Amino acid sequence: MAYYKSAIRYSMFDEAIPSHLQKERTLPVKTPPNHQPPFPAYVARFSQDAPGFVLAVIGAQFPGTSVPDNAFRTKLESFLLSECPSVVEWASSSDSKGLYNIALLAYWSSSAVYDKWLVDSGFWTWWESLDPATQSHGWFLEVFRCPLNRFETIFSDGNVPEGAAKMWTHFSGPVQEHHYWGAMRDRLPASQTDELKSAEFEPDESTRSGRVRVPGRQNLAVIRSGQDWGDTIDEERQLYLTTMQPVLKAGMDFLHRDGEEVGCISCRYMDIIDPTTFKADRSRTFGLAYFRDLASLENWSKNHPSHLKIFGTFSKYASQLQGNISLRLFHEVFVLSKEDQYFEYIGCHPGTGMSSC
Repeated sequence: MAYYKSAIRYSMFDEAIPSHLQKERTLPVKTPPNHQPPFPAYVARFSQDAPGFVLAVIGAQFPGTSVPDNAFRTKLESFLLSECPSVVEWASSSDSKGLYNIALLAYWSSSAVYDKWLVDSGFWTWWESLDPATQSHGWFLEVFRCPLNRFETIFSDGNVPEGAAKMWTHFSGPVQEHHYWGAMRDRLPASQTDELKSAEFEPDESTRSGRVRVPGRQNLAVIRSGQDWGDTIDEERQLYLTTMQPVLKAGMDFLHRDGEEVGCISCRYMDIIDPTTFKADRSRTFGLAYFRDLASLENWSKNHPSHLKIFGTFSKYASQLQGNISLRLFHEVFVLSKEDQYFEYIGCHPGTGMSSC
């Protein structure tokens, strides 16, 4: 797959926002006149009657750098036998406190299906009964209910879906709305008529016997940005691992440790892992970050040295390989109403996820 190709003729572009989600704009697009992206990119398409989806991040937090046993995985997997999610992935990361976090990322095709699973699987009864005093490690639950008008994707490859796009119907053709500042917003259907500004956050964090429940934030911006170098070989693999990946990791580390400077509440740089061995041997990573609002995410992307270095390093990477690139990149972004978010932390350190608000 050659990602960094020559510019595409304008007449060949698909619109990033599907026709059934298009509205008469009250807010202008940011697309430069006659914009010709230097390489193709694609968006995931969903059926017109799709109500949206749910992403649940169900995690465990352990001291040290390794998982002591498989009991937590066996327990979580037991809940997946009823109304199994459409997409399931396991991922891990180590945080700035030296704790090892492992998470199940599960996508359901609608809130109704997810809510049925909560009850029928017994997960909610189990979750509510967890006693922090008897647990040998922490637990966290982060849930996002995402209407499709508050969701956008971009892929360097028009064949291999990731994340919510695994519930897709197809990919678009190449779209024009990428490779300029503001393209992410232009791909969001809600942005046609809504500036998606944050509202003043009133922390009413509640605690119950070692549990911390954090309220949602209006127009919280969630980004999952992934990298798959599994198909790279020889020169490209070496180039990715020695130039691109270190710069990417440095950017994610900045957001994890000092993200408050740019409006990032939480960032985890995670490895996709084998759930039976917990080995990060899948040649896939992603950053999962929560920003106060879309403007904060845009500002970091456009102005902060950590992201500008990622952007510049990729341009050099693509140029050096003369467009013959097998690396696959994607991101998915949700900008959510506060009632469509749920965050609870049991026995986790205060900087975990949204508990750092």
